[in-house]
Amino acid sequence: MTVPSLASSLSDTVSAAATSLGLADFVAQVRRSEHADFQADGVLAAARTLRRRPRDIAAEVVEALRADDLVAEVAGPGFVNLDLTDRTLLTQLAGRLADPRLGVGTPETGVTTVVDYSQPNIAKEMHVGHLRSTIIGDALVRILEHLGGTVVRRNHIGDWGTQFGMLIQYQNEQPAAAGGDDASMSRLAALYRQARARFDTDPQFAVRARQRVVALQGGDPDTVAAWQDIVAESTRYFTEIYDRLGVRLTAADAVGESAYNDALPGVAADLAAQAVAVPSDGALCVFFDQVRGPDGAPSPLIVRKRDGGFGYAATDLAALRQRVGELHADRLLYVVDARQSLHFTMVFDTARRAGWLPPQVSAVHVAFGTVLGPDGRPFKTRAGDTVRLVDLLTEAVDRAREVVAAKNPDLTGAALHERARQVGIGAVKYADLATSRTRDYTYDPQRMLALTGNTGVYLQYAHARIRSLLARAGNPAVTVDPTTTLEPAERALILDLDGFADTLTEVLTHYEPHRLCGYLYRLAQTFTTFYEHCPVLRAPDPIRANRLALCHLTGETLHTGLSLLGIPAPTHL
Repeated sequence: MTVPSLASSLSDTVSAAATSLGLADFVAQVRRSEHADFQADGVLAAARTLRRRPRDIAAEVVEALRADDLVAEVAGPGFVNLDLTDRTLLTQLAGRLADPRLGVGTPETGVTTVVDYSQPNIAKEMHVGHLRSTIIGDALVRILEHLGGTVVRRNHIGDWGTQFGMLIQYQNEQPAAAGGDDASMSRLAALYRQARARFDTDPQFAVRARQRVVALQGGDPDTVAAWQDIVAESTRYFTEIYDRLGVRLTAADAVGESAYNDALPGVAADLAAQAVAVPSDGALCVFFDQVRGPDGAPSPLIVRKRDGGFGYAATDLAALRQRVGELHADRLLYVVDARQSLHFTMVFDTARRAGWLPPQVSAVHVAFGTVLGPDGRPFKTRAGDTVRLVDLLTEAVDRAREVVAAKNPDLTGAALHERARQVGIGAVKYADLATSRTRDYTYDPQRMLALTGNTGVYLQYAHARIRSLLARAGNPAVTVDPTTTLEPAERALILDLDGFADTLTEVLTHYEPHRLCGYLYRLAQTFTTFYEHCPVLRAPDPIRANRLALCHLTGETLHTGLSLLGIPAPTHL
């Protein structure tokens, strides 16, 4: 049975006390405080409604809260400070130890969420721009699943359109440039650049490339086979990247734009039939009163182009309709950079007007900022090219190898590489996730691999140190004696450990993994203070047993929290 958090229990207690006083409008909000274990507010709002003095109401609530295990006092203009006894905190600690889920419930049970993230393009190498979508999306998937939800991962890859006619035609005309049997992703990327240059400068080639698109759409066997080979090689490459990153995306989660191709005419026809979309200059468009261009003219969502082709707006609408109608999604999350905010606003509005996105289904654009280089601009190579994701990951692991080798001079070979991989990839992911997703952040390998400060390495080190301490103690079965007296550092650690479940709720409420990073960092800092002020192995029983229990629970919480972020938690560093 999951034991509720102290904040949750106290909220219920304070609300019940207020109800007993006839304060029906009192809504208790209990949170940690610097001046007490917890502080309850809600009095000020109730006082405005009741037209009474806030401190008078707070005093009545305090009187109704008198209990042996709780000390309540009026504070400030009308807050209620709450302090718990040592026995209450130790009892809560014992409950957490007995719960393999560390107090985390499963509030997402029965909820299906489709998470759309990563979204690379076929025949193009993944670059630094794909990093945040992939990492943020993976963390949200893990947290949703941990909270009991059903999650459908969707990697909406770009695998359709003019560029494939261009690429296939170029391969046919330039077999030497195509590289013979070399099917590597680097070859495909280079070939794509050559084909694009030819397409942009040779009008006759552009005509032949567009004819090849028609052949692809028409199912010409040779053209389709060439397209399938390109998709297969790209998929192998994406899978290698995802494996290196340690994210849960697989080839089975990739559903390309091509999968919705047959549905696009129906999307256009349905929108036109409902007059949601209307003809405009030969195109089929959806207009919005609040969306206008710089000149003040309406800026539409183009469902079908003037030439009869379909763009990604139609594909996104087809995907949305399929996810709600066939996958029965209760929630749709699109982890896409902030520059697409207007696009998703228009897509969601169109789907609502068409009845494809009913009121009970939420659709959220989980927007994120840009990865910046040391110069404060979008991260580029010295030549001005977009940084390849594989190069960024390789650099991180190489730098981590230096850090790990310095701490472990006897570690060599495969063992050193694996430890460096865990540290390097973990550092990259944590630096991204620890930043509020709506902000840009600067990629700084030296800072993200630091052993101090808010870094993934610091948390990994804290976890490894705890595991080492428990190993020196013989990894005993942990128990709690609720009759002992707690030191301030022990109380602080118990209170921080108790906030794990509430933190995950906050993460899901705002779709902000950085809240979990912040919690884990504070927990590691609190543990460091505890370790400095409260001897563990030298303490007499039952104090020693209680402190070992605190170490065990901190280690489990750090391990679980890092896992939910997709970051390894090695037992040695």
